[in-house]
Amino acid sequence: MGGEMGGEAGAQHARSRALAVLRIRSRALAVALLPTAVAVVLIVAAAQGRTEGGGWSTVRWAVIAVAVLVLLLAAAVSAVIARARPALSPTVDVAESAAPDLYRLVRDLAERLGVPAPSAIALTPDCDSWLEDRTHRAHAAAVRRSTPAGPVRSGTEAGAEVRAVAGGGRGRRVPAAPVLVIGSPFMWWMRVGELRAILAPVVAGTGPSAHPDIAAARRFVRGLDAAVGVATKPGLGPVRRLALGCTGSIARLLLRGCRVHAGEMERGVAAAASERAQAVDYGVRIVAQEQVGLAYAGWDRLLTRVALPAWRMGRWPSRLDAGVVSALTELSRRDRLAEGFTSRLGERPACDLLEEPGIADEATSLLAARLFHGGPAEPGPDWAPLDWAAYPEEVVDRKWRMEAARLHRVLDGLGERRGARPAAPTLARVIDHLTASGDDVADRLAAGIAAEVAGEEAASAPPAPIPETWCFDTMPLFPLQPPRTGRELLADHVTAMVCCAAVDTAGATPGLDWLDGPSLLVDEVRRSDLATPVLTLIEDGDADALRDWLTSIGIRPEKPVRLV
Repeated sequence: MGGEMGGEAGAQHARSRALAVLRIRSRALAVALLPTAVAVVLIVAAAQGRTEGGGWSTVRWAVIAVAVLVLLLAAAVSAVIARARPALSPTVDVAESAAPDLYRLVRDLAERLGVPAPSAIALTPDCDSWLEDRTHRAHAAAVRRSTPAGPVRSGTEAGAEVRAVAGGGRGRRVPAAPVLVIGSPFMWWMRVGELRAILAPVVAGTGPSAHPDIAAARRFVRGLDAAVGVATKPGLGPVRRLALGCTGSIARLLLRGCRVHAGEMERGVAAAASERAQAVDYGVRIVAQEQVGLAYAGWDRLLTRVALPAWRMGRWPSRLDAGVVSALTELSRRDRLAEGFTSRLGERPACDLLEEPGIADEATSLLAARLFHGGPAEPGPDWAPLDWAAYPEEVVDRKWRMEAARLHRVLDGLGERRGARPAAPTLARVIDHLTASGDDVADRLAAGIAAEVAGEEAASAPPAPIPETWCFDTMPLFPLQPPRTGRELLADHVTAMVCCAAVDTAGATPGLDWLDGPSLLVDEVRRSDLATPVLTLIEDGDADALRDWLTSIGIRPEKPVRLV
């Protein structure tokens, strides 16, 4: 429906749905006050002598008791809804002093659209952009307790700003405009004109957000959602669980009643914002939307193939956003569908709108590691930043040798059960074991590796506490991959052993591929044909294809390799 509405029609529809939400709030208040109204009528009637005898006194006191209970329950529900913190997205907040050009671009865009400018700008390690209301009192209190100094701040420390306006000798709280959250990959991959074009419909949303009815309806719905979350929060005592369970049930009932109206309201807001943005950079926006899809593809590959292996090694790449440019450039070179996109790179990148792009990139990279992997909130001896130039040596080579060492430890354990002595760490030993006759040879090895990996992960340090302003209680928030199976782990470890042998006996080198992560370079050329021979060895116990591959490169499987 939202896609078919025009701007003014969308705005009117949004306001009508907002009023429907507020009517639900008014009805809930009326229901809560109804017993009190009946009690007042009975008390007045008794004072006038109209309800004497016949059990009226019992009825009157019973209604008064019900009214008191309902008022107490309504007060409790209202307090929970008012105090509960609505969901906030983890972001890196950017002060105006750290990005004056970006703030100037957004304000100019808001002026051209005829809408209020966002109150602040924040970056998120994701390929999306949106407006977020951070004016709730609980957020403001958390900010005052935890805001660090500096122009770029991680988390949601700077978002809940409120302004005190003098009036009648007292200050009244006026909520700031929504915060503009921008996906950090857009800042590095998009050109300035493209960024302005894709932000236009987002910034246009501040206009409907300023309407009192829409703002009130949104606050009510967010409060209900937050109250439901408080009631289901783990770690509550039995008394609090019972009390909050009752208020949570009422909030859930009200939320169900509001859901359809709230959804239609947001569709109307989106339609109005989209229509308003049509007059600003419409032609550029069509081209920029293609870059959004490309950025998403490159960002996903960078996180899952490149960043994740480093995070598992206790290192976090500190220039993920700069890396996405390299990944997308490589994707453009390989994919004929992306031809011509690299010609844009001669134009001014949007990250130039930041005073110190490196600091912002580092902050969003650390936040990405926490959200997608569950890493610590701050760098430390076991969680150090990583430069891309050091990735092959500090991640790829170290990963291969750690996995090769684990593979041989498991082989040693299997040999001890048969009374055999530990053997030299050679590739030939691994091949001989996997080609030996007998049932379940690969399965036993895979199970042993999976058990070691699980034990190491269980022994790792727990994640840092979640900031109270964030909207979730567990980390990582967005796991990039499901748990790997034993066979997948075995394939990774055998591949690592082959790569170690190639480096130690054939002069190969570890490398970084921007789309596929750790890679083996032979004569400075990436070899991507190792997966099939390794899988044939593991699945079928047939080493002929792998031996041919080793011979073609000059790898000597009988030579011991260096382990960590």
